[in-house]
Amino acid sequence: MQPTLSQGTSTEQFQGLRAAFDDNLESGEDLGASLVVNIDGENVVDIWGGYRDVERTQPWTDDTIVNVWSTTKTVTYLAALMLMDAGEIDPYAPVATYWPEFGANGKADIDVRHLLAHTSGVSGWDKPVTVEDMYDWDKSTSALAAQAPWWEPGTEAGYHAQNQGHLIGEVIRRVTGRTLKQFVDDEIAGPLGADFQIGAREEDWGRISDVIPPPPLEAGSTGLSSDHPMIRTFTGPMADANAANTADWRRADMGALNGHGNARSVARMLSAISLGGEVDGVRLLSEKTIDLAFEEQSSGVDLVLNIPLRRGMGFGLADPTTMPSVPEGRIGYWGGWGGSVIVMDRDRRVTIAYMMNKMGPGVVGSVRSDQYLREAYRALDAVDG
Repeated sequence: MQPTLSQGTSTEQFQGLRAAFDDNLESGEDLGASLVVNIDGENVVDIWGGYRDVERTQPWTDDTIVNVWSTTKTVTYLAALMLMDAGEIDPYAPVATYWPEFGANGKADIDVRHLLAHTSGVSGWDKPVTVEDMYDWDKSTSALAAQAPWWEPGTEAGYHAQNQGHLIGEVIRRVTGRTLKQFVDDEIAGPLGADFQIGAREEDWGRISDVIPPPPLEAGSTGLSSDHPMIRTFTGPMADANAANTADWRRADMGALNGHGNARSVARMLSAISLGGEVDGVRLLSEKTIDLAFEEQSSGVDLVLNIPLRRGMGFGLADPTTMPSVPEGRIGYWGGWGGSVIVMDRDRRVTIAYMMNKMGPGVVGSVRSDQYLREAYRALDAVDG
């Protein structure tokens, strides 16, 4: 039998965090996972452990990657911010400036920033739609361009759970002539040497950990009508965690859902926010654009998630009500279905990432990710104090 406790390195400062990680591996709360804390560009915690499979026959190794669900969105935001930084996209311009067909059916005044901040009113696809439809880029983006918004754009936020990568990705494709996955390869993951892809190349499938679906959601417990944005979003199409383990999913370009990486690679890319735009001499953003990323675009109860959220230009913004495991300050974050999470702390120049295969209940974050963030900040505060 392979060892279950963590491999990798961590400083004494974070021994409590590593102990929590090991405890969860030992108890089975975590099956296989990776965890990174980066301070000032240095990985002071870079650990992994457990197994890639339920049978516990394949160890999670330092190069294991996994589908990170909506943590993918943070890489998509970074791509959009880079094009804003270059002056190729104006976040305050209508989406139709770059994607004329999108202006149909009452969407002419939807700005790019509304796509990023989940305020466009286009938080899912009109039915009928299937998971397989999402794999067809032209079909899925054409459908989004043709449909009407589900609420008045810009007035409220509603989580663009499955389609945000298609929306932002089509703007990026119209501007650059490249698909979103190609842009990420060329301009982010490649230059930084980050082991991350939207989708996954077939030659890498042998080191992918399948995701283990969460407990099933209780059906019919919301009391909401079928026209409510929450119901329309989560049934347009109906999410299926098992789909992430299929070949068609891995071949698709879905910047809201199917990024494949680990804590080390996600932290490397998103540390561009925490570190002022530059990672090991590779500059992705200016400080001015990072300020833009933290500019509040929406605040209030999300129509789809039914929780209060503050959002900047894509990223969630630190809020003790919604994210009590992180302090106040210039902190951006987001997580994925089942528990993955990435936190970018600009004030402290700290980046924290956790990626795993065993999905917990809940759409964004989990009890485990909350525990790891609390332990990480407890260690940081002990030094600051």
